[in-house]
Amino acid sequence: MRARPLTLLQDDLVDYDPAMERMTDLVGQRQRDERPDTLWLLSHPSVYTVGRRTPAAHLPDPSHGIPVAETGRGGQLTYHGPGQLVGYLVVKLAEDEGIVDYVREVELRLVEALGKLGLPAERRDTPPGSELLTGVWTSETGRKIISIGMRQSRGVTSHGFALNVDGDLTPWNWAVACGMPDVDMTSLQRELGTASMDEVRKVVAEAFEASSTGEAFEASA
Repeated sequence: MRARPLTLLQDDLVDYDPAMERMTDLVGQRQRDERPDTLWLLSHPSVYTVGRRTPAAHLPDPSHGIPVAETGRGGQLTYHGPGQLVGYLVVKLAEDEGIVDYVREVELRLVEALGKLGLPAERRDTPPGSELLTGVWTSETGRKIISIGMRQSRGVTSHGFALNVDGDLTPWNWAVACGMPDVDMTSLQRELGTASMDEVRKVVAEAFEASSTGEAFEASA
């Protein structure tokens, strides 16, 4: 895996729409070489996000009161909420790289981070004709713990990953996550019995070679 140091931005709970506006700004800055490659770690209030291929049948019952937001990333439906660590990756790819190559690197870096946290994990190759198995899965229980959905524009990536740390997993059961009706979503808390968001942030940042600048987003949930 090539060395790829990132600048680290960190925030706590940021509403989804303002976060998307800021991410778009970060992408534009990176495309113009006005900022370095960046990892932004944060969390969102409860929201479902859907990709361009998400079938209507996979959407949640609106009676649960959780909003649904359309997004330009790849992949299908996912859930964000408190207790989940979201990482947005704004990275300029090399000429010999594509988005699929970078997603594989993201998976491997996250597998490394989970290993350091005490949870053996793995990425999976997608069999021909199957729903994409992008993300990270626990090795022992076979549950999905990290969702990944990314895209690139003019050579710069956007969107990223969502790692379930210690949040409520119930909303995952109210919709069809990742296009897979039988997927069993899990968290560090469920697998290990304990989880520290502060520790997870630190280990994930280290896995991405990311160091902080102290820059923060002035918006709150």
